Amino acid sequence: MNLLLKGKVVLITGGATGIGKATARAFLKEGCKVAICGRTKPKVDHTVQQFREKGYDSIGGVADDGNAAAMHAFADLVAQKYGCIDVWINNAGIYPERKPLLDVTEEEWDETFRVNVKSVFIGTKIAAAHMKKRGAGVILNASSFAAVIPTAGSSAYGPTKSVIVSLTRTSAAELAPFHIRVVAYVPGMIRTAMSEPVIAARPQFLTKQALGRVGEPEDIADTLVFLASDAAAYITGTSVEISGGRFCVQNLQYAW
Repeated sequence: MNLLLKGKVVLITGGATGIGKATARAFLKEGCKVAICGRTKPKVDHTVQQFREKGYDSIGGVADDGNAAAMHAFADLVAQKYGCIDVWINNAGIYPERKPLLDVTEEEWDETFRVNVKSVFIGTKIAAAHMKKRGAGVILNASSFAAVIPTAGSSAYGPTKSVIVSLTRTSAAELAPFHIRVVAYVPGMIRTAMSEPVIAARPQFLTKQALGRVGEPEDIADTLVFLASDAAAYITGTSVEISGGRFCVQNLQYAW
């Protein structure tokens, strides 16, 4: 693709692995300058080194996306190095161990909301503060198909992703006067290190998408590149499902 993103500055939380890493790579291929952060220094350093070896302009930092001070510091570092932040992607999140609601502890509930929801609240505020200075920007928030159809055994995770959809719509309306767009993305079953064991244990996932396959991180990454570009200039305050047609009809195998 060539969506005229060359030179844009993109910050991605949780950018060292999985969907975040694929997204960082996709923006780098477009000629963007990409900053990634994560909570594990070896992973962040390894990913940045891989990008730099290919000649890409990328930096990394260790930051807990649910910690406002840490994220402010990283955002300031990015702005100082590159001059601005054009695109902010709230990608980081956790998927707690699946268990019945009655077995979920308050600590597990609180940590899931801290990492998955508070991080988006913090990231959106920091991103908007930087973008208002230039009068333009795009914020992309990771939701989940669990916000469309919840999963039994994930009583903490599903609600966090539903909150993100609502927060996306509210912030899009409030930030529109500053020419800042906010969009949520809703992945279906995507093959990552975290989901691979689940897919291997439940081959039925292969038949739960109209396209007949689970998604790859690049399927999400390419869509996010489009959403961040001016080709998507009239898209804001909504959620974009990227699921291969997961449950678009009840009888997915009919055409097959």
